[in-house]
Amino acid sequence: MLSIVNSFGLLGLNGYLVKIEIDINRGLPAYDVVGLADTAIKESKERVVSAIKNMNYKYPIDKITINLAPADTKKEGSFYDLPIALGILSASNQINTPKDVMSQYSFIGELSLDGSLRKIKGLLPILITARSLGIKKVVVPYDNRNEAGFIEDMEIYPAKSLEEVVSFMNGEIVIPPVENASFEALKLSSKPVGDFSLIKGQASAKRALEISAAGGHNVLLIGPPGSGKTMLARAFPSILPDMTFEEALETTKIHSVAGILDSRVGIIIERPFRSPHHTTTAVALTGGGLKAKPGEISLAHNGVLFLDELPEYPRHTIETLRQPLEDGVVTVARNMMTVEYPANFVMIASMNPCPCGNYGSTKRQCKCTPQQIHKYLDKLSGPLMDRIDMYIEVDGVSYDDISTRADEEPSRLIKERVDKARAVQNKRFAGEGVHSNSKMTAKMMKKYCIIDEESNAVLQKAFDSLNLTARAYNRILKVARTIADLEGSETIKLPHLMEAINYRSLDEKYWS
Repeated sequence: MLSIVNSFGLLGLNGYLVKIEIDINRGLPAYDVVGLADTAIKESKERVVSAIKNMNYKYPIDKITINLAPADTKKEGSFYDLPIALGILSASNQINTPKDVMSQYSFIGELSLDGSLRKIKGLLPILITARSLGIKKVVVPYDNRNEAGFIEDMEIYPAKSLEEVVSFMNGEIVIPPVENASFEALKLSSKPVGDFSLIKGQASAKRALEISAAGGHNVLLIGPPGSGKTMLARAFPSILPDMTFEEALETTKIHSVAGILDSRVGIIIERPFRSPHHTTTAVALTGGGLKAKPGEISLAHNGVLFLDELPEYPRHTIETLRQPLEDGVVTVARNMMTVEYPANFVMIASMNPCPCGNYGSTKRQCKCTPQQIHKYLDKLSGPLMDRIDMYIEVDGVSYDDISTRADEEPSRLIKERVDKARAVQNKRFAGEGVHSNSKMTAKMMKKYCIIDEESNAVLQKAFDSLNLTARAYNRILKVARTIADLEGSETIKLPHLMEAINYRSLDEKYWS
């Protein structure tokens, strides 16, 4: 007898419908899976058989053929266990649900040997795809219920075991659908980890990071050890604008696919802060592996990627950041698939200016030779440095700065100014698919980054004296536009441009 059960597969961040066809006929006992199934699916036999028997159902001793359609698409993962088991029980007349009713549902879940359902990865993009295809009813593992609560206009039933699903489909029990959760209520409970009020001194660095947060600009912090670069970077998320629900869904999809989503919350409510160690590999940073999983730059989507001690990363690893920094996406190509992941993040990098860390410091003396300094700084290529908007010098703090009991400005007040500047940008770029100044296209810059003749003369002089590239020229104008937004100015004025140029002058000091 033949049965058909709906399920879903996952390719990158996109789900796709998979129809699982189970045919049971007389013949020698067999369990064959066709349709480009990976090892995890082929191993499902042992899980499915044990779950059916341990739930006190009868496993048919016949020839069982399972087809995963479409047959020309590679299927991966263990979340086909539940629909396969249901298909076998349906084909052997142990489920009494009519075929037309069964076709209204989709089933996703991994089975334990005792028949209980385990949490799966990547549920959110699957549910979004199911909704777009008009499927209104989906049965999912109970531990995924919080993640499913943010999908509206669907009936999502969280089940704990195979027995519970069978009883539900037979009409013997009722499984209440997941209630929709409130994203806004969850946001009220979030608390940033760092705060600028805890960082003494470093007024110029705080100002630069405020500009970065207001316009989404990449920053490089340069200074000696112990000057507070890491503390500044870790406090940076506390002044970023709150995530919108759309941004939260985008980010949650990535974390769900990667299998690192907190099932107790079910959605990302705070902007990600990813800080991979300098020994990380290129694949771990950009994504890849056998299943083309997202890397650190995608996990930082809509948040912050912090690269501490930038020159210590292998050069070929950090060079992979060039395309994502420019395009906001990363394409992961493997033998069996090509996947595009979003990677729209603010990069905060930090570094010492030399091996001993004291070159250029007014507090300590550098012990390195010019050759050692040049070799150390030369680990960073020009094209990568060109994609960084602002270079910030962070010198050591004095005893008076550390010991003072005067209160520093808290992140809350800085964030208010950032939010006002972002509101201006959201209004400016409404309907253009851009939300911050750093993402302006050349056409947008021509419209929004107009400067007068005096400012143009100053920028031309800086362009020649600092040996700037066309990309650096554009980034200076974008930073100047953000400074003007923070000041509430409709036009870019000379002081705004001068400050933006100043954030590129360290390039000449250290790398010339």
